[in-house]
Amino acid sequence: MKKFGFLLVTAMMLILTACGTEKSDGAEKTANESASKHELVKEGALTFSMTGQYPPLNFKKDDKLTGFDVEIGTEIAKRIGLEANPVTNTWETIIQGLKAGKYDAIIGSMTATPERDEQVDFTNPYYLSGAQIFVAEGNSDIQSKEDLKGKKIGVIQASTWKDMAEELSDQVKGYPTDVNALQDLALGRLDAVITDKIVGVSAKNEKGLEIKEIGDLLNEDRVSVAVAEGNKELAEQINEAIQSMIDDGTYEKISMKWFNTNIMEK
Repeated sequence: MKKFGFLLVTAMMLILTACGTEKSDGAEKTANESASKHELVKEGALTFSMTGQYPPLNFKKDDKLTGFDVEIGTEIAKRIGLEANPVTNTWETIIQGLKAGKYDAIIGSMTATPERDEQVDFTNPYYLSGAQIFVAEGNSDIQSKEDLKGKKIGVIQASTWKDMAEELSDQVKGYPTDVNALQDLALGRLDAVITDKIVGVSAKNEKGLEIKEIGDLLNEDRVSVAVAEGNKELAEQINEAIQSMIDDGTYEKISMKWFNTNIMEK
């Protein structure tokens, strides 16, 4: 009986060990599947997407992608030990392309919104934008939005900026483009223009307009890198890369090159 009992216990231990190994193998397999879910699109490279039609942030020059987004993406790739592989995709399907695994990230001036956050994961912002008030360079009367009452404000027609302007003044003029409004501002035909900060800064630099930003942003857009939902490891690596660029001055150097200002600052 003792011998039979010993054999029975030994058999049970072997069964339990086998079951444990099977569970362990299954857990390992699941972990490996999870890890492989976010493999890089191109081995040894960070493939990141943008439209390539949004100068000076991202655009093509001599058939090569360039711009602020491209330089930021290239520096991020370098700091996480990868080659940079910028690609283009239409804006309408850029999130779908990320979800389908066509690229590892979107570095294309995408604002992090709650709606988009349901489909992708966002890093910390790599620049801040939003509605900004611009006035002529020599204007010292307007210092903030409170000073716009009764002033003539230019905005794009049928835009969110128009709604904001109408809350601040009863003299609002619509324009077909931001540049038209900003040119009239520089010529003294308007007291102020409300438009996207980056758009205004770019027009100021490219057109040589004598205008300046005043006051705080009327709303804030946190422009961030998008990665596939659940790819926390890549998001963390990108966050660390962005922060190190800010800390060692590389970020400001790139920003000054393209905008003559630090666009991470409000």
